[in-house]
Amino acid sequence: MIRRSTSTLLLAVLAYIFLYLPLVVIACQSLNASRLGLNWGGLTVRWYAIALQNPQILSSLKNTLLLGMISTLVATALGTLLGYGLARHQFKGTKLLSRLLLLPIAVPDIVMAVSLLLFYSVLRQWTGLFQLGLSTMIAGHITFQIPFITLVVRSRLAGIDPAIGEAAADLGASRWQRFWHITLPMLRPGILAGALLAFALSLDDFVVSFFTAGPGSTTLPIYIYSSVKRGVTGEIHAVSTMLILAALFGTIVVTWWQARPKNLPPVANT
Repeated sequence: MIRRSTSTLLLAVLAYIFLYLPLVVIACQSLNASRLGLNWGGLTVRWYAIALQNPQILSSLKNTLLLGMISTLVATALGTLLGYGLARHQFKGTKLLSRLLLLPIAVPDIVMAVSLLLFYSVLRQWTGLFQLGLSTMIAGHITFQIPFITLVVRSRLAGIDPAIGEAAADLGASRWQRFWHITLPMLRPGILAGALLAFALSLDDFVVSFFTAGPGSTTLPIYIYSSVKRGVTGEIHAVSTMLILAALFGTIVVTWWQARPKNLPPVANT
């Protein structure tokens, strides 16, 4: 038993090293005074100052956050409604729609990106709209975000006993009151988890963003890709490290928010 526990712990440590060692290397290189990081040139933070003063990086950061927030808000609303409908209502085509939800997840990103590009091209010929830019990127991100949020919300609903809502209905609560005061608070952790996943997918997406982007809609992943062609500098390491720290901070905040004690109403003495 002791040997098995030791081997399991060792495998876990090796797995974590394999996953997080590249991130640690990037963080260390962002503090390296050497421009290309080929050798250690001393400790410095000037790459962060240079990155924060670069107008292209600031513009790319603005586009990235705007793209992530708008697409996440829209996808969360639509995905929550779709997940609720699939979990609580049975209609003709429910199984087919559930299977179709897996298609955007299973299809490779390059296929999804090329399909969106051709789709926008056809719509542009018919309507004269859908010029490539931030709006087409938002629509593309919403397309692959909705299935993830729907699956998370539907899984969360599967763990909620429908009898709770039925008991509220027996006490005179309307459908809207049952949803707003009972289902939604119990569903909130699933919605938040789905939104966080969708926002993370939007932040690090490159393929769909690259194919659907237009002039003035460069995101950080696209900027990093174009800059890497000229060499991985300390500036790129600094930008990458800030993205890692932002993701880590968001994860910690959400975990703390979900784990904090709930303020329950006091129970009256009888």
